[in-house]
Amino acid sequence: METAAIYLVAAFAAGGLALLVKLPPLVGFLVAGFGLHAAGIEQMPGLQTLADLGVMLLLFGIGLKLDVRSLLKARVWLTSLAHMALSVLLGVAVLSAIAPFGFALLAGADLAEMAIVALALSFSSTVFVVKVLDERRDNQTLYGRIAIGVLIMQDIVAVVVLTVSKGALPSPWALALVLLVPGVWLAGKVWDRIDSVELSALFGLTMALVPGYVLFDLVGLKGDLGALIIGVLLAGHRRAAELARLLLTGKEVLLIAFFVSIGLTGTPTWEAIGIAALLAVLLPVKTLAFFALLRLMRLRYRTATLASVALGNYSEFALIVATVVAATGGIAEDWVVVLALAVALSFLLSAVLNRLAPGIEAWVTRRFRERDAASLAQDDRPIDLGDADTVVLGMGRVGQAAVEQLHEAHGRRAVGVDHDSSRVEHLRGHGFDVVEADATDVDFWARVQRSGRVELVVLAMPFHGENLLVLDLLRKKGFTGRVAAIAQRGEEIEELRNLGADAAFNLYGSAGTNLADHAVETNSAPG
Repeated sequence: METAAIYLVAAFAAGGLALLVKLPPLVGFLVAGFGLHAAGIEQMPGLQTLADLGVMLLLFGIGLKLDVRSLLKARVWLTSLAHMALSVLLGVAVLSAIAPFGFALLAGADLAEMAIVALALSFSSTVFVVKVLDERRDNQTLYGRIAIGVLIMQDIVAVVVLTVSKGALPSPWALALVLLVPGVWLAGKVWDRIDSVELSALFGLTMALVPGYVLFDLVGLKGDLGALIIGVLLAGHRRAAELARLLLTGKEVLLIAFFVSIGLTGTPTWEAIGIAALLAVLLPVKTLAFFALLRLMRLRYRTATLASVALGNYSEFALIVATVVAATGGIAEDWVVVLALAVALSFLLSAVLNRLAPGIEAWVTRRFRERDAASLAQDDRPIDLGDADTVVLGMGRVGQAAVEQLHEAHGRRAVGVDHDSSRVEHLRGHGFDVVEADATDVDFWARVQRSGRVELVVLAMPFHGENLLVLDLLRKKGFTGRVAAIAQRGEEIEELRNLGADAAFNLYGSAGTNLADHAVETNSAPG
């Protein structure tokens, strides 16, 4: 327990100091790890297990919110593969260029060893990027979805590299993993019957760990990939978003162990520090390469800038790949320490850069003229609400009824917003004016071309959390019009009003009132 106490104090102190100097706490956790190792403090028992659980829950959470179709778009898979190829070529060139400067580690390295190191450095950190997106609440923005898609493609490549480097193919039993599809469907039916919050959280943890991590690991595949796939299979469940929120706090705590563990990799030498510092020079080039590729994919300057800045770091997978390949003799073991330093340094630099990201994006957008809207990707074009004076967010039955009532009874020009493309197409066919967009996406509000006439927003989305998020976004964006929202419980109405809603209505209460009114009218009518 004494060792655990030392680790907790060191992590808390270093994280607090980082926060004090306007850096993310994770930078402090990295420093704490290096400090503990330098001080000769023994490794806390179970630390690596806690770190592995944190990464597993992180990937499981990504899966719960992932739309697999996004991985099939060229801006994800082509950008990922092209960037990796460029990174390997550039990395080998840089390592070859600095080899004559007296670095013993590079003097004995051949091109194959340099290529493996460069490939490891081509990965971006899933943990770091998702933390950045979580803090900004940008997971569902267009640039956030692209960044996560790129990360998942990199993870798939990393799994292939690890499999090849081990010199052994996955077990033939890996083919049986296809049975997880009906298995997870049945598990979802069991989940429907769980009303307890505690049991729901335990269900999620069990699904991520057992059919996810453990089962994949047993057949020779990466356990983290298994957790991600289980999350994807559960993503269509109606309670997926709720589960992701339930596991959030536990994931955050466990990831502290992950960042501390990076610093415990080894004792830095002056040579390792020198090579790691020189490798940091590649970070701006890595970021610019992402930016150029995303622009080629017809994305706006804003989207390309924010995604490339988020991805401009080195990955924890660099350490995993280096450790496995070093064990087979593919690279020298000293590279593990060099890459640990490079990853830690990239987190520090990327933390600063991402804090400045909104300013960088604003400068790029002002400095360069945007191309014509027609030449941009369809889902990254500006949205024009025309002469609408009312916007209804969420076009389910409640939203449709609201739009019709606003038109017919109040003569307002109302436009609906919904993220379901099939529903949008169906409603347009029935004469509704509907925009396809995710109202919880910060990018949506950035893309809206305000006519200055919108004076009323109706929040008719089915999930209370979404309505709260949009209400918060509206107020932060300086919307001065009126906002009305629906809720399902009394405490939800209070939350909405406290956050600034001008009116909030109990969905079921209103239905009951209307039912009673109609019942009385029917009873009073002459027989």
